Amino acid sequence: MKVVLVDDHPLVRKGLISVLSMEGDVEVIGEAGNIKEAVEIINNKRPELALIDLRLGDEYGLDIIRKSNNDCKYIVLTSSTDEYDFKKAEEMGVQGYVLKEAFPEELLYAIRLVSRGRKYYDPVIMDQLMKSSSKSDMKEELTPREIDVLIALGQGLCNKDIAKKLYITEYTVKKHVSQILAKLELTDRTQAALYAHSKGLVKTS
Repeated sequence: MKVVLVDDHPLVRKGLISVLSMEGDVEVIGEAGNIKEAVEIINNKRPELALIDLRLGDEYGLDIIRKSNNDCKYIVLTSSTDEYDFKKAEEMGVQGYVLKEAFPEELLYAIRLVSRGRKYYDPVIMDQLMKSSSKSDMKEELTPREIDVLIALGQGLCNKDIAKKLYITEYTVKKHVSQILAKLELTDRTQAALYAHSKGLVKTS
């Protein structure tokens, strides 16, 4: 796979070249420190993949995608965990988003995955995005009683025990569970329980 590196720090580029040059299936065919250089290299050398930093001095790395004229794939390699940056990259069709704190093997895995037409998003940013989805957003989806049932699911209670705890019938519990799964686009009770835990609804001693 022919790769171009775009980063405004020469030492970072050299470090990446050092890592990638050890791989027999990856060839670095160019490097750039700003948008103008990057666009020229991408348009002239037509790499299969470009690794781009988001912050190129005062420039925004994603502008490279708008100005380039080929079907190059893009992986953002950045220190930014900002949700706006990730969403913007996703909107522009970036195939990968890797944080600079990642291990070399993670970056290589992302490169190979993207080369096969797949996408790779750093687990750290995905975990952060899940946590940033606030409880208030969820409460707008679910009624107060449905939240009570969701918490009970997170506690591992069966329908009979939920009914007893909330002073409602088992039939009503079943209806609430169905509504919860539909609203949150989950497939089963196990996913609902995991969701409740991920939102911090279930208190652990």
